[in-house]
Amino acid sequence: MLGLLTNDVTQLIAGDGPTAAAALPRSLYAHALNVQGRCLCDLILYRLHESPEEEPHILLECDTGVLDAIQKHLKLYKIRRKVNITPCLDLSLWAVIPREQAGDIASSLAKCADQAPILSPDPRTEVMGWRVITKKGVNLSEIIPGSHVGNIQDYHRHRYKQGIPEGVKDLPPGVALPLESNLAYMNGISFTKGCYIGQELTARTHHVGVIRKRLLPVQFLAPLPTDSIPEGADIVTETGKSAGKFRFGGGELGIALLRLANVNEALYLNSGGDKVKLTASIPEWWPKTASK
Repeated sequence: MLGLLTNDVTQLIAGDGPTAAAALPRSLYAHALNVQGRCLCDLILYRLHESPEEEPHILLECDTGVLDAIQKHLKLYKIRRKVNITPCLDLSLWAVIPREQAGDIASSLAKCADQAPILSPDPRTEVMGWRVITKKGVNLSEIIPGSHVGNIQDYHRHRYKQGIPEGVKDLPPGVALPLESNLAYMNGISFTKGCYIGQELTARTHHVGVIRKRLLPVQFLAPLPTDSIPEGADIVTETGKSAGKFRFGGGELGIALLRLANVNEALYLNSGGDKVKLTASIPEWWPKTASK
């Protein structure tokens, strides 16, 4: 996978010495790109083996809509390597969103580690809390006392509020560019690991250092029926100048690819001939120099 993904997956398997196992991260974020350097899918990789001496076992988390495509993509480049690629349909994924300080959550979850096969801080950013993977049918509120089990809409509202893209709606395959999608901010890329598919455009953009558009959280004055908003609907300034494209959302929250120069202006979504006002913001978890 080293030549297929934007991040350095050897971090999940490499290490020497008695402290190597403790130093290995449990999870890693990355994108798979096409040869033009555009996103095919976003992935979170989880380390299942407990030490560098064990045979590596990696679990991939992806949008269900690209499950078949990512299997085909991996098998295409497998060639004669002794690698087994199998869907894990008996597992459930949970996101534990913090309502308290991260340290307190870590302490609470550490007591439950033996009840969940995988327990990891979200590798993208601290504001996304923890990822927990269990066998299907497990009640997470029994594993984490005092927790409240919400629904998938609660999760999406949280990540849209934070400006975290996820899945094919936010990162349309063959369209989204990794650096415009804040991949570097979300710890999803290595600029030192060597070649991978789609690296050329990504590395060139990084070294030039100019990224004029980025995915940003947006908010409307009232909830919008997102199924009525055409894919890639235009967002314009008050004078009618193009400011970017709407990607997806839920209720009054969403995510859009916007020119950074227009972030603080009055912005409008073109929806069915009507202009709907929205506001954009710079997420607090971004590097402090990012908004300058």
